[in-house]
Amino acid sequence: MIDPSGPLPKYLQLRSVLLDLIEQDRLPVDAAVPSERELCRTYGVSRMTVRQAVDQLVAEDRLRRIPGKGTFVARPKVQMPKELVSFTEDMRARGMRPGSVDLASRTVEADPRLARLLDAEPGVAVHVLERLRLADGEPLAVERSHLLASATPGLFDRRPPDTSLFEALERAYGIVMDAGEQTIEAGPADVGDARLLEVPSGATVFLLQQRTFSRGLCVEVALATYRADRYSIHLGLDAPLRPTPPTPHLPSRVRAWET
Repeated sequence: MIDPSGPLPKYLQLRSVLLDLIEQDRLPVDAAVPSERELCRTYGVSRMTVRQAVDQLVAEDRLRRIPGKGTFVARPKVQMPKELVSFTEDMRARGMRPGSVDLASRTVEADPRLARLLDAEPGVAVHVLERLRLADGEPLAVERSHLLASATPGLFDRRPPDTSLFEALERAYGIVMDAGEQTIEAGPADVGDARLLEVPSGATVFLLQQRTFSRGLCVEVALATYRADRYSIHLGLDAPLRPTPPTPHLPSRVRAWET
């Protein structure tokens, strides 16, 4: 399966082989990767080639090393959703069990920046809901939702715990979120969020800012910290529109002496 004379280096060929085994579930999540000696014998390559291939997959978060135990298949990353759905809906659609832990709730006056994001006046009353979001019991994100108190009176009493915020808004207030916009940046996790997410302080995370609208009104501004080791961002790309080039003139017949 490894072609010594192929155009790709042998370690990249071996990486592709191992990746196929992972994606075909022949090496399932948490399964131990065969030892270097086994991989050398099976694929006829050197230990250096094996180490390069495994190092590449570790760097891509497809494999993980546990000191003293070995190398194992890592859990696949969750892709950021492309549609406006709640975290709960998104996890259920992926076959995962969503969970949420309420960390804090309070009502504050919006500072100028938050008011600007909400298209409101500074000092307007805003409900703040902080939650730790879980998937299959694993912490994935810390979310801080900021909602206009005028649109969601009595929110903390009317929202059942551990339920989708979008569902609660629709049931309690008839608010249906119908549009949104996101800004995503990479940055370091602060001490508090790192502890909640069970990652090292300063670990790279995705910092997400989302504005969500209902009938043109910005109802919520969410500031969230997502684990970069468990999330990936996938974007479809369209080519820019260009003028259609003229169709080249092709002869209708090719004479025998031209073939």
